[in-house]
Amino acid sequence: MSLGIPLALCILGVLFALDIVLGSVNIPLDSLFAIITGGEVKDTWATIFWVWRLPKAITAVFAGAALALSGLLMQTFFRNPLADPYILGISSGASVGVALVMLSSGLAGIGAVFAGLGFLGDVGISFAAMLGSLAVLLLILVISAKIQSNVTILVLGIMVSYISGAIVTILLQFSDESSMHTYSFWTFGSFSGVTWGQLPLFAVLLTVGFVVSFLLAKPLNVLLLGEQYAVSMGMDYNKVKNTIMVSTAVMAGVVTAFCGPIGFLGIAVPHFCRSLFVTADHRILVPTCVIVGGIIALATDIISHLPGMDLVLPLNAITALFGAPVVIWVIVRGTRFGRGVTT
Repeated sequence: MSLGIPLALCILGVLFALDIVLGSVNIPLDSLFAIITGGEVKDTWATIFWVWRLPKAITAVFAGAALALSGLLMQTFFRNPLADPYILGISSGASVGVALVMLSSGLAGIGAVFAGLGFLGDVGISFAAMLGSLAVLLLILVISAKIQSNVTILVLGIMVSYISGAIVTILLQFSDESSMHTYSFWTFGSFSGVTWGQLPLFAVLLTVGFVVSFLLAKPLNVLLLGEQYAVSMGMDYNKVKNTIMVSTAVMAGVVTAFCGPIGFLGIAVPHFCRSLFVTADHRILVPTCVIVGGIIALATDIISHLPGMDLVLPLNAITALFGAPVVIWVIVRGTRFGRGVTT
């Protein structure tokens, strides 16, 4: 355990460098220092490094960490090993927001309204996704204030996902081929769409979620023993519940808004960390999920870009190839959340 986190950090650093140098155009490792220090290198390599590869690698680390933490919070809160960051319907709300921008051109008046508001380009898409996520979050918070059952909240999130999916399907029927292609590409997921101008907002919002998750480590350990036990220990359960849901929604919503709906990282990485570090203690799981989430995100991004080739595979296809076997393993083996926890 003492060597686990330093080793994971080393792997994270190696993959970060590889994600920068590998792609359709491979940049020699010995040229990285020259690029960073402004030495003599090909202009093409320098442009690729500064404009595309570096922000993409930073985005992958932040997004992977955020999805892993969000999944950990949801699995603990619902005490469900198959819960993921999108179980509250946050991703579905973001999808509706994006669909309204991308696919509403075929609906009389709606497309013109969005165009008039300036919903154009990546910034408009990200803004629409965040609005959709926020709308779902507010709905969940309002209803959860009146309903105390976690199972009911879980079902509510699933129903919101179904409703959102129905709205998107209807919009698809009225959209043109170009809009459908653009929307489909967004659903594939990608770390390449975050620019240097967007990165500060992206990083700051996720960092807030990281800090809140670290502060929630001890309450999460108490929740593993049940809601009644948590209340008997003096925990303000409603406050903790709302904090968990808001922080999860912020992290999952921001990643979806800027990178698209990236699946399986949130459900698989927490289980991977529990097995790797043989613990369910959130004081260990929270930091390890940040590191391992970044590692897996970088690895899947490298694979999706097929180094040395011009073809780019859908990121969600690669994350599914990693995540689905982990989910199958969880179902077959079973998971005991409370093992190795001290409060």
